[in-house]
Amino acid sequence: MRTKIFILLAVGVSAMGIAQKDEMKTAERALKEGDAAAAKAALVSAASTIGSAKEKDQAEYYALLGNVNYDLAQKGEVSAFQEAVDAYNKVIEIEEADGRSKYTSVAQEKMSQMTADLVNAAVEDNQNKKFSEAAQKLYMSYTLSPKDTVYLYYAANSAVNGQDLENALKYYKELKDLDYNGESVTYTAVNAQSGETETMDKATRDLYVKAGTHKDPKEEVSPSKKPEIVKNIALIYQQMGENEKAIEAYADARAENPEDVNLVLGEANLYYAMGDKDKFKELMGQASTMAPDNPDLLYNIGVINMEQGNLEDARDAYKKALAIDPGYINALLNLSTTYVNEGNGLIDEMNQLGTSKADIEKYDELKDKKDSLFREGAAVLEDALQSNPDNESILTQLKNIYGALGDNENFMRIKKLLGE
Repeated sequence: MRTKIFILLAVGVSAMGIAQKDEMKTAERALKEGDAAAAKAALVSAASTIGSAKEKDQAEYYALLGNVNYDLAQKGEVSAFQEAVDAYNKVIEIEEADGRSKYTSVAQEKMSQMTADLVNAAVEDNQNKKFSEAAQKLYMSYTLSPKDTVYLYYAANSAVNGQDLENALKYYKELKDLDYNGESVTYTAVNAQSGETETMDKATRDLYVKAGTHKDPKEEVSPSKKPEIVKNIALIYQQMGENEKAIEAYADARAENPEDVNLVLGEANLYYAMGDKDKFKELMGQASTMAPDNPDLLYNIGVINMEQGNLEDARDAYKKALAIDPGYINALLNLSTTYVNEGNGLIDEMNQLGTSKADIEKYDELKDKKDSLFREGAAVLEDALQSNPDNESILTQLKNIYGALGDNENFMRIKKLLGE
């Protein structure tokens, strides 16, 4: 009786194997005919029993599953990329354990092709401003080819552009853990015939120079990306409202790049947002000491103060920046804006007044003050216009100020200068 049961079981397993083979043949035929969806459906039918198949059959199954999902991914089903990767990795795992390599080389080749496809698709997504999609594809490219850590770096950048802060933080932290620095050397030489500078690998460049077809060889080393990475981790934590983690990240960032004044400004801004104005002033003082003659620093100090509503301090910083660089357009525009913002701040107070004689007098007083501030803002830009007569940003801001003042004569003059 036991012998009969054994025979029955053996027949059952054999029938199961035949069914798997049939499904795989159906899938292979459907894939050749261009119907990847039908091929996948056939393979799904065999999925429940594939674990009991022989290792060589399992490897064949997962190789075919990888090919089917890769085909679907190429036709636009982005999620199928990951399924293809998982299937190909399963092929490699099975054959490594079994001492075979029949499908491994195919799986590796397909994954290499997928990496190129994903990177090209990510470039296109970035061009179309589909930043989150680009980030996912670049990260997948990195998982396919871990040695190409630059894909992880680009994935982080794309995630930031897409405001996908969670993934951006994940990618930057992974870069930091990998101690990625992104340094690279670019080798160039001037083509003696065309006079154009050409980029190539070092061996080719040296050969061409030796042959006399090129001259003036140069090597350009790109700066380390580590300071940028740790800085972005701090900024993302700050943007996510995780202030304590942001403070720790700023400490790491400043240790990595102690001369970066903008890190000091970022940390100062964080402490201001946390309500620690003493620490804010201390850090702003450090920043000023670090680069007292840097107009960009003074401009950034002005921006932070303006964002915090400290208009007098902002105005003072912009004036100092302009004393160093009188043609600093953004400082001129923002200096003008400090007056406009102060004037706008009076409008709410004016609108809350009633119709009593005292309120009317107060209203007129505030309106005169507001108009005076607006005119002061306009005067800054009129001075700037003398040396920048065609600057559209200056002209547009002037037009808006004169429009708000109801100064039709100057409004029409500026409109004419704008070509409107």
